[in-house]
Amino acid sequence: MTSPPRVALGLFRPIAHNYERWAAILSLGQDGRWRRALVGGLTVDRGSLILDVAAGTGSITRSLLMRGHHVVALDQSEAMLSRLVASEARRLLAAAESLPIRDGAVDALTAGYLLRYVEELPTAMRELSRVVRPGGTVAMLEFGRPTGVWRPLWWFYTRFALPAIGAVIGSGWSEVGRFLGPSIDGFWTRYSPEDLARVWAEAGLAQVRWQSMSLGGGFLIWGVKK
Repeated sequence: MTSPPRVALGLFRPIAHNYERWAAILSLGQDGRWRRALVGGLTVDRGSLILDVAAGTGSITRSLLMRGHHVVALDQSEAMLSRLVASEARRLLAAAESLPIRDGAVDALTAGYLLRYVEELPTAMRELSRVVRPGGTVAMLEFGRPTGVWRPLWWFYTRFALPAIGAVIGSGWSEVGRFLGPSIDGFWTRYSPEDLARVWAEAGLAQVRWQSMSLGGGFLIWGVKK
């Protein structure tokens, strides 16, 4: 069985060149809104040093830079990182589960759509928490899974519409379209928001809070390093 980090490498390599455009379209315009809300919820001073993990092509990185922060953009995918548009950011090619950064070196850490791609969530969260100074903030964005009346519509969109649209786009998006729905479903079947908060607490994070967005399609979570 292919490990989650290697799955991510295979998925993102062929779509790096047009990732941001289609991420915005396929999320029905919500992806950028979620990323901005994530950054807006950070409780750090202007000029802080922030590690943006799974930075990809730099959507969150650019938002952090616009707020006056210093940013290290880290990703395991050279294809994605090479497309990062943010000249002020330092780029770092590395895996989230083995960060080449000393303990407590950064004021905050952000990550977008990372947690479904780590080998073991508790281990990864401990490693991510390790590099944040006491009192610093950790903030992450994930796809959510809507509840109630919206669940069937979400299920139809992720199981039928996304694969069909991906097949039309080509360039690797067909695989992404087939992968996303089951991947998101599987993650939230294993972890409720409360379970996820418990993993964060065990990794040394306090004051954990979360927010669902866009009828449950997006999920933001923040915590403070003890």
